[in-house]
Amino acid sequence: MNANDVIESYVADVAVQLPRRQRNDVAFELRALIDEGLQDRAEAAGRAVDAVMALEFLRAFGRPAEVAARYRPALTIIDPADGRSFLRATVIGLAIIWSAGLLVSLQQPIDSGWDLLQAIGQWWTRIVIPSLWWPGVLVMGFATAAWARRRPQASQWKPRPGERTTGGRAAMVLGLVGMVCGVLVLLEPRWVLDFFWGGRAAPAAYEALTYTESFLHGPAPWLLALLVLHILMFAGAIVSDRWAARMRRFETGLSLALCAAMAWTVLDGPVFRAQSSDGVCKLLLVVIIVATLAGIGIKLYQRVRPAPDRQAHA
Repeated sequence: MNANDVIESYVADVAVQLPRRQRNDVAFELRALIDEGLQDRAEAAGRAVDAVMALEFLRAFGRPAEVAARYRPALTIIDPADGRSFLRATVIGLAIIWSAGLLVSLQQPIDSGWDLLQAIGQWWTRIVIPSLWWPGVLVMGFATAAWARRRPQASQWKPRPGERTTGGRAAMVLGLVGMVCGVLVLLEPRWVLDFFWGGRAAPAAYEALTYTESFLHGPAPWLLALLVLHILMFAGAIVSDRWAARMRRFETGLSLALCAAMAWTVLDGPVFRAQSSDGVCKLLLVVIIVATLAGIGIKLYQRVRPAPDRQAHA
C-alpha cells in the first residue's frame, strides 16, 4: 500500500460521514490540505513521502470521525449553558424518586438479612432502573427549550425585575388554591369522601381517613397554623405582585418551620388509624420535605450578593 492509497482511504473515511451534497467539496479540500502538510514534512525530513510517513501524519491529523465533525454543524441537544441545570434537575429528581421508593420498599416486614437484601433488590429493579425515564424527560424538555431559544426573537436578552413573583399572579393563585385545599383536608379529610360519594362511601374508607388522637393533639395544630401563615403570605404577594426582601426571608423561614413540623409528624406516631393511609400520608410528607428543602437550597445557591467594595466601585 503506497502513500496515495493511504491518503485516499483516509479521505474516503472522512467524506462518507458527511451529507452527500458536501462530500466531494470536502474531499477535494481535505486532500489539498493533506498533500500540502505531507510535502512540508517531507522537505523537513529530507526524504520522499512514503506510506509510513503518510500514516503517521494522518494519525496525528485526527480520527476520520473527528475530522468529519469539523466540516458539519454540531448537533447540540442540550445547550452548554443548560448543562449544570440539567445535571442538578437530574440529581434532585432521581434522589426524590429513589428516596421515596426506598422508604416504600423498607416498609415491608424485615425479619432477617435476607429480607433486607430482597427489599433492596426490589427497590433496585422496580424503582432505580425504571426511574431512568426522568433523565429522558429532562433531555426532551431541555432540547425543546434549546430549540425555542434559537429563534431570533427568543434569543434576545430582556432584563427582569428581581422581586417579581415567579410565574406571575396566575401561578401564585394556583399555589394559593392548593394550600387552601390542603388546609381543608387537614381540618377534615373525610369531606373528600362526602364530596365525591355523597356520604355513601364504605365505613372502612371513613375509618381510613380518621386521625389519631396523638396527631390531633400533637403536630396538627402547628401544621394548621403554619399553613394559614403561608396562605396569608401568598395572598400579600399576589396583591403586590412582588416579593419584598423581608417577605422573602419570612417565606424561607416559614418553609423551614413547615418542614420541621412535617418531619415531626412523620417521626411522632401514626397520623391515621389505618396503617395503609398512614403510610401513604407519611410518604407524601417525606416527598414534600425533600422537594421543599431542595428548592430552598437551589434559591440560596443561585442568590447573588455583590461584595460591598465591588458594589461601591461599580
